[in-house]
Amino acid sequence: MPTTAKKDYYETLGVKKSASVDEIRKAFRKLARKYHPDVNPGDKAAEAYARGGPTGAGGFGGFPGGQPPGGGAGAGGFDFSGFDFGDMFEGARGQASNSGGGFRDIFSGIFGGARGGAAAQHAPEPGSDLEYQVNVPFWTAIRGGVMRLNITRQEVCGNCHGSGHIEQPGVCPQCHGKGTIEQTSGRMKFNVTCPRCGGTGKNASVCPVCHGESVVSRTEPLEVRIKPGTRDGQRIRIQGKGNAGIGGGQPGDLYVIIRTGTHPVFRREADDIYLTVPVTASEAALGARVEVPTIDGRAQLKIPPGTQCGQKLRLREKGVPSATKEGVRGDEIVEVKITVPMPRDEKTKELLRELAKLNPEDPREELFRNL
Repeated sequence: MPTTAKKDYYETLGVKKSASVDEIRKAFRKLARKYHPDVNPGDKAAEAYARGGPTGAGGFGGFPGGQPPGGGAGAGGFDFSGFDFGDMFEGARGQASNSGGGFRDIFSGIFGGARGGAAAQHAPEPGSDLEYQVNVPFWTAIRGGVMRLNITRQEVCGNCHGSGHIEQPGVCPQCHGKGTIEQTSGRMKFNVTCPRCGGTGKNASVCPVCHGESVVSRTEPLEVRIKPGTRDGQRIRIQGKGNAGIGGGQPGDLYVIIRTGTHPVFRREADDIYLTVPVTASEAALGARVEVPTIDGRAQLKIPPGTQCGQKLRLREKGVPSATKEGVRGDEIVEVKITVPMPRDEKTKELLRELAKLNPEDPREELFRNL
């Protein structure tokens, strides 16, 4: 199998990142058979690969005499019976939650080999993006303001300057300057990157601060500017404030997701403000001008004669200023709620009876027309 400088080992195996352990095992076996020297006679790279030599990618080989157990006849001669895939992949899952490496660490051990070293382990890798959800008060989202947050993010380790290792004079005592060590599982042998020196071959030890991860977690205060008219669910991007990159890679970005608060009187939808206003029966029937609240203060609303309960009236440009279109505002939508007078004396009752005689129509008649 030809070596590759890419970090995507799923691509090297030809599987998706969502592949199951069984699918990864099958792809592993398939590639091992494909690049077996018996299938590629005269191919020096395949021979070196089977031996686990320096030109291979860590090797599937290392067998006595350079041959796999069981004779290795043809493409099916590669015997994996002594290799415990279960331990390998279960170990990968265990590492994933702590270091973020997961299968990448296992793959780099298999495919990185002598070529891996520090260059492969610390090749520039961009940092991941972060998302923070922030609750913003109703009036701050409308008028704008500044929110102060505490953001926890990964930064380059200051103790090892992002290398993950601390160098000392001499060569690495574990790999003796080779940059790789040999690991055995059953009857399989692999050349993997030396964990002590990170593949440099130098006398280096794992950084005690970042434990070889190259980055450390830090919590820092951050001010986020909220524009007037910011909507619920809006994402604010802050460039370079995500997790730090590895090996000189660019840091990720921070995305602040806004969740706007509610108000006891106003209800906001996009840039429009909704409001329910009670009016008397006489105001609704005869028409009137009433005073209603807006986000800017009090305003006059015209109630047309014959206004019905639930009818919506519009106050143009009394809504929220747009955060994306300068000079544009939403509207205020007023829903009318008619209040019925309480007959507290006989005179009021008589007047209501007279009103009923003058308006004998049945308001429920429409309900029965299409039955």
